[in-house]
Amino acid sequence: MKNHGQIIINILLLLWSIPSMAQQQCTATDYPYVRPTQLYGRLLTEVMDIDSLFGQNKLFVESKTFVDVVPQRNVNNILADWCRHNGNDVEGFLKSNFVIPEPYERKSMERHKDIHTYIKDMWKFLTRPTDSIEHGTRIMMKHPYFVPGGRFREMYYWDSYFSMIGMLCDNEHELVMNLIENFADCIRQLGFIPNGMRTYYLGRSQPPFFAYIVSDAARYYGDSIIVRYLPELVNEHRFWMLGSDSLSVSCTSCLHTVMMPDGEILNRYYDKFDTPREEAWRNDLDTERKLKATHPDINSSRLFRDLRAAAESGFDFSSRWMTDGRNLYTARTTDIVPVDLNSLMCHLENTIAKGYSLKGERKIAAQLTEKAKARAKAIRKYFWSSKENWYCDYVLSAKTHSPYLSLAGMYPLYESLATKGQAKAAEKTFTKTFLKPGGALTTPYETGEQWDAPNGWAPLEWISYQGLQNYNLNTTATKLRDRWMATCRKMFEKTGTLKEKYNVMTQDDTSGGEYVNQTGFGWTNGVFRAMEETINK
Repeated sequence: MKNHGQIIINILLLLWSIPSMAQQQCTATDYPYVRPTQLYGRLLTEVMDIDSLFGQNKLFVESKTFVDVVPQRNVNNILADWCRHNGNDVEGFLKSNFVIPEPYERKSMERHKDIHTYIKDMWKFLTRPTDSIEHGTRIMMKHPYFVPGGRFREMYYWDSYFSMIGMLCDNEHELVMNLIENFADCIRQLGFIPNGMRTYYLGRSQPPFFAYIVSDAARYYGDSIIVRYLPELVNEHRFWMLGSDSLSVSCTSCLHTVMMPDGEILNRYYDKFDTPREEAWRNDLDTERKLKATHPDINSSRLFRDLRAAAESGFDFSSRWMTDGRNLYTARTTDIVPVDLNSLMCHLENTIAKGYSLKGERKIAAQLTEKAKARAKAIRKYFWSSKENWYCDYVLSAKTHSPYLSLAGMYPLYESLATKGQAKAAEKTFTKTFLKPGGALTTPYETGEQWDAPNGWAPLEWISYQGLQNYNLNTTATKLRDRWMATCRKMFEKTGTLKEKYNVMTQDDTSGGEYVNQTGFGWTNGVFRAMEETINK
């Protein structure tokens, strides 16, 4: 398989060296990456306000629909006409000036009786062609790209990794290499990989899985992949460490970096903006109203940044970020040093070290290896709770562990950073607190948020499964895998699809959070396929 994959990658790299018409059109200078608030100004805020008056017949069920529209003509002319608009027939005005995205449907696909052919067909069904110029909020992709499904009409960062592990099992080599190259393009043009490929995500990234994307591909295509994308790996590391030079005893946090009590430099989730998320405008303003009801004099900018930072984590939203563990308006994301992010950063540093070693630059490789070792030591020092027998997030201001447990605590096992004793102890906590009939709970707390009980999510099932296997805790690992796959099969037989998340208490569909459970679904397909492959080995 490795030789076959290497031949394919060589062909693809040759083709990519020849700029296509679409590539020539999609440069950063040709396409201005403008956020929706800049692009639409008062139109955005006024439409959101007016839409609230529609009652049960809202034009936009959610804010994301409006910021995903495509203008039919010059935006400045549309805005000028809006200023002269008398306020009647707002729906007609919008529909005549914008292409409004339709809800995701699977009517074009016949129902599959078999989950395997379903997943195989979904690789193609969820793949989109190379972008052409579009005057909207889309960040243009130079190569065909993969979308998660449902309301997610663009490529996403950490979703793509968990989709990719299934693609590799199904020998979707071209799709995998297009995925890698699109992300590399983002780093080259923007300096980082955004949360998703929309301009409203330009303030943040997502959990840094690019190093895993590259290193997993290297297992199929050879280590030359790591060398090829070494500059992008280095630049992603630079993005996450930007601001670390400014840290001191009197300034313990800057951008994504934090200084720990004994001087170690670690990372946190962050967003450069402190305004409502354009894609969730109404949601964030509603959360702000709840905050003002209890704290009328508080500045909302901190809340908005913490909501954005939580969205960068992928856990949007969860008790994990809340001061009181119940109410979203108490979010304090930027005050939390997350165990998952720092585990991933450790892998990023080790992957960069391997890349330099492969190039023969051993001095730089040794420096990165030492950085990774120092980070691993800090992870064991600050995140392990002997009281909970679990890896917990760290609250910077309180200088103590967060009291709220989550499956993020499995990342040190996934990255093989835990001691054997810690892993064995964590297995007991996992079995007692998280493992349920349908898989593993994201957290043991029910808050109504989607990244809390009773929900289980494919990426965290995979992280936990692999983490347990890394320490030969195979009985529990197998139990988790079989229960999660049984949930997927049960729901596939019931609905003919795989969903974004499941209720692992009842092995059923689920809800919670800002939107309904989505159909598709990239990372559920990928994790199911990858788990299935482990059975066959």
